[in-house]
Amino acid sequence: MFSIRHPSSVICRPSSVICLLSSVLLLLASCKPRTSPQADQPLATESPAFSADSAYAFVAKQVSFGPRVPGSQAHGSCMEWMVATLRNFGAEVMVQKGLAKIYDGTVLPVQNIIARFQPEKVNRILLMAHWDSRPFADQDSDPVKKDFPIAGANDGASGVGVLMEIARQLGQKPATLGIDIILYDLEDYGVPAHKDIEWKADSWCLGSQYWAHNPHIPGYFARYGILLDMVGAPDARFTQEEVSRYYAKSVVDKVWNTAYQLGFGRYFPFDQTPQLIDDHRYVNEIIGIPSIDIIHQDPTTESSFPTTWHTQEDNMQHISRETLGAVGKVVLAVVYVEK
Repeated sequence: MFSIRHPSSVICRPSSVICLLSSVLLLLASCKPRTSPQADQPLATESPAFSADSAYAFVAKQVSFGPRVPGSQAHGSCMEWMVATLRNFGAEVMVQKGLAKIYDGTVLPVQNIIARFQPEKVNRILLMAHWDSRPFADQDSDPVKKDFPIAGANDGASGVGVLMEIARQLGQKPATLGIDIILYDLEDYGVPAHKDIEWKADSWCLGSQYWAHNPHIPGYFARYGILLDMVGAPDARFTQEEVSRYYAKSVVDKVWNTAYQLGFGRYFPFDQTPQLIDDHRYVNEIIGIPSIDIIHQDPTTESSFPTTWHTQEDNMQHISRETLGAVGKVVLAVVYVEK
């Protein structure tokens, strides 16, 4: 993912006339006051009990393979484990394979992991994360470390860990709606900041771009989508990101009000922050599924992300069971209330 500090600089397709309108509306959206919590937000009274310990173990398992850089042995081994585990939870699992061109013109394989629960159901919810890790620590303060891949405990593995635990619960107690979990590949292969290379917005999120142009089912649609990214840091703050507010305000309200009612308001403040380049952007813009991003933003840092972002410090020492549990419980409550 990548932060865009100026809300008017929307990344759009050059041929789209709607992009100019989107830019204006996004700018206006960024000026709105904070949303107030709604006391009448319905809650699922019989949603399963999310296990923070289990989610933490799933994060640690991914990290144990090593950096999940596309093309590496660790990447392949982790994929085999995730596919087998999701099938063991009762999901119908496929690996969507394709090709994508990275920032320097090299073509790499894309391997998106798609797990479907109750695939026969028409009404569906889409849950997403990315499972690859950054091939270089370009934000590390130590120049010697910048060219080495990162463990990606928070940036990648945390969102996947929460979704793996949600998948485990879905296998034990199905939700009313069908649930699709997509783990995108090649999210974090964007232009490295420490190289003298022209920055390219669409060099990020290659797996979600590929899927949005080539959905696993022709005409696929979901009621809405929720993306999890960097959801494991201690005392994380998940603010209401601008692209999410513009395309899926009702989903933002649903999630943040649920968090408030569950007592997780300190993790989900009603603060509004600028737009991001992340997987949800392309799901919204290309395939048209209203989708939000639950992502840790820190306006006090230069990057607007946690200080471990794209550094060698993104490891298990900076993963909190409490944060994983808060996110997982909120998402489960949102999913199980749907009828």
